[in-house]
Amino acid sequence: MHYIRYHHGDLPAALIRATDEILAERGLEKFTLREAARRAGVSPAAPAHHFGSSAGLLTEVAILGFDELTRHISIDPSAGGPTDRLKMQGAGYVRFALAFPGRFHLMFRHDLLLPDDKRLELAGERAWSALAETVRALRSVPDDHPFDAELRATLLAAWSTVHGFAHLALDGKFSRLYPDTSSDHLLSQLLPEVLGAIWPQR
Repeated sequence: MHYIRYHHGDLPAALIRATDEILAERGLEKFTLREAARRAGVSPAAPAHHFGSSAGLLTEVAILGFDELTRHISIDPSAGGPTDRLKMQGAGYVRFALAFPGRFHLMFRHDLLLPDDKRLELAGERAWSALAETVRALRSVPDDHPFDAELRATLLAAWSTVHGFAHLALDGKFSRLYPDTSSDHLLSQLLPEVLGAIWPQR
């Protein structure tokens, strides 16, 4: 996508920043192109000129979200064994969600995004592949081995665990069991305990 540069700065980047702010402050249901334009200091028509629609702008933000998620869960193979790396990726996943709650909620709302955007598909695949590589190592399966039902089940278990944990953390649900829980406590103590129970050290 080719962006027009405005004299007062990079307008598409300003619109993306405004969208991030709205999603974090108000949530997906309160997002509008008009509000994004107002925060970016441009006319209501400007977002559509660059992104085509609300779905176009939100798709750009979702792509950035998947790129950032990939950075959070990309672990060097030398960092430890597969179990350790999977736990690190789980922590990275939740850390991303806590740092970028608006993007986290948006990325999986396909009803709000462009349905056939190849860049979005590739961004999601990169994040998925980072987890899949560790799951292969965990099961001692070579890279050229087909991703069979057992591998898919292991990957789904890993993803659903940290994804659900992230949602519960963002919704404040852990406060019933841990009234004084902070983000640091969630990441340094509670999440490792959960992941350790699911994936004991091998």
